[in-house]
Amino acid sequence: MRHIRELLDAAGTTFSFEFFPPKYEAGAGRLFDHIVKLEQLGPSFVSITYGAGGSTRKLTRDVVHKVREQTGVVTMPHLTCVGHSVGEIDEILEGYAERGIHNILALRGDPPGNEVDFDWSKESFTHATHLVEHIVRFNDRHRASGFKGFEIGVAGFPEGHPGTPNRLKEMEYLKAKAEAGAGFIVTQMFFENRDFFDFCDRCVLSSVKIPVIAGVMPIQSIAGMKRMADLALGMRFPASLLRAVRRTDGSNDAIKRVGVHWATEQCRDLLDHGTRGIHFYTLNQSDATMKIYEALGVSNSRQLADGPVLPF
Repeated sequence: MRHIRELLDAAGTTFSFEFFPPKYEAGAGRLFDHIVKLEQLGPSFVSITYGAGGSTRKLTRDVVHKVREQTGVVTMPHLTCVGHSVGEIDEILEGYAERGIHNILALRGDPPGNEVDFDWSKESFTHATHLVEHIVRFNDRHRASGFKGFEIGVAGFPEGHPGTPNRLKEMEYLKAKAEAGAGFIVTQMFFENRDFFDFCDRCVLSSVKIPVIAGVMPIQSIAGMKRMADLALGMRFPASLLRAVRRTDGSNDAIKRVGVHWATEQCRDLLDHGTRGIHFYTLNQSDATMKIYEALGVSNSRQLADGPVLPF
């Protein structure tokens, strides 16, 4: 299985999809159906999230292995620090390595129940940088046995990290993750491309030289927008997007159409500016992503990356 950095360093733009494991095993079949539908679009890779506080961790591994073994698509599981001992992290890494998984998105993660006063000092890993460093050491210990090693991705926040109001400090922390061994950045979702381009410029100014993948998510409902705001993800909804939402009748179908149109225009602009990768937060649905591809006039990711040779 290829490293994602290899895909990023090749010509063109990568296109990837993110899914989260269902809370119960009964929903795993429906999720896999959506993954198979989106596989037709030729993603460069897919990522599978990791439940906060242990809520879906076993299901994450089950979904990762099923996608890897039944589709062959490059698969990147998320891995978080919270609630894990060093031994548990090593056990998870061993299991992924044995099953041919060679990419990890290393995150600090959210405390169980999003506890406001959670004591991070009692954790084996207090920051994502520590997890990156540990995975690098794991790679070094296992390369002698022929293991290719994990390529490590980390998170970036174009609108600012909700827990780090100081934007200068935020970039210092991101640089520390890159220097620890991270090979690429996947950003949190954003709705204003200027925030993403500014983030990329700040990466350059901070000597963060690894590729940045843009996170895009079409809005699905007003309730979903409110949840994003309530979760303190730093979401900023541009006034023009809010005006588009207000022009609708408020139904989910209407909001989804607005979301697809907005995300399509984001992708068009990102592609025109040569963005290294676009990562779709699918919300475990396939329709919105497929409609974005249709609106862009393509049926697979390779067309988005290269386009046809025009006769003029």
